[in-house]
Amino acid sequence: MDKKNILFVFGTRPEVIKLAPIILELKKYQSKYNVIICNTEQQKELSNQTLHFFNLKADINLDCMRENQSLAQVQSRILTSLEQQVFSKNKIDATIVQGDTMTVLCGALVSFYNKIPVLHVEAGLRSYDIYEPFPEEVMRQMTSRVAALNFAPTVKNKNALLKEDISEDKIFITGNTVTDALFCLSDDTMRNAKSFFEDKNLIIDDKLVLITVHRRENHGERLDSILKAIEFLVQKYNNHTFVLPVHPNPNVHDKVYEHLNKYSNVHLFDPLDYPNLVYLMKHAKLILTDSGGIQEEAPTFGCPTLVMRYETERQEGIDAGVSVLVGADYDKIVNTSSAVLDKDFASSRLKAQNPYGTGNSAQKIKDIIDKYFAQA
Repeated sequence: MDKKNILFVFGTRPEVIKLAPIILELKKYQSKYNVIICNTEQQKELSNQTLHFFNLKADINLDCMRENQSLAQVQSRILTSLEQQVFSKNKIDATIVQGDTMTVLCGALVSFYNKIPVLHVEAGLRSYDIYEPFPEEVMRQMTSRVAALNFAPTVKNKNALLKEDISEDKIFITGNTVTDALFCLSDDTMRNAKSFFEDKNLIIDDKLVLITVHRRENHGERLDSILKAIEFLVQKYNNHTFVLPVHPNPNVHDKVYEHLNKYSNVHLFDPLDYPNLVYLMKHAKLILTDSGGIQEEAPTFGCPTLVMRYETERQEGIDAGVSVLVGADYDKIVNTSSAVLDKDFASSRLKAQNPYGTGNSAQKIKDIIDKYFAQA
């Protein structure tokens, strides 16, 4: 097999986390693969910062984000930048994208326009509501249509693709690389994470509640309901520590501070580095989140997770009992949280295996890529 140029396109922190294990795996085989890393910088600081924790650096940075861009403007800028600065200047044998962001859709489309195979990591996640999550549900469905290989984390994801008439020979169950990433962080990195919180006078014990809320569909009245529920819990469980990394979007940031900044057992942080967030997940008694990635990561640590969304494309966690869907419902958030927080830490731990993988997904994906090019 001739040496292949493999382009990785990403732009957000979750994409970096989930693609880093595959990048590191392919880089072990330099006689087979030349890895080209492109960052659209959809989340400029967070994506570059997260690359650093995996000892990686982008070969191409596109700096595509501008203040107050519409979705159409973001798409236009990323499409044009990829075409002019990446595809027109490099011979690409395959493009690897992950998930469902604007960067994913644009990377897939430009590859398709240039008749270059698209390899889609984390394919087949579906909520079947085009506005939950918005706009990601549509983006991942469109990406699956043009992908030459779909790496589905679970059987449920594979079945979703089959129902959409994606050919079975294009679908492979691999688990989710997010679990691989958890094991890519060095002991020194995790010690530094512990020191980070100690320097902030925050001692992590067995009464930690981690909260993340940022999704576009939760802005407005939903966020008000979520924050009122959290405020009640903060007062009821004043012997617990509540940590919330605050999203910089003013629609989120200002309301969070308005509701929660006055409580001594609440610690509000700027967005956290990936290792620091992993450290919190590892030690949390309870997690409340509307994030996709945390739904997949938390089960590795046996942490109960309340999903503050009305639909989730990660139904496996719900089915396995490691996550509970509570939406923005005040009563559900309060009552389900209380059921966990009334227990001690040991009693609250979940026994179920992480349904999203055990840490060998990158190796599986590399082997599939090997076979794909051998048969081409």
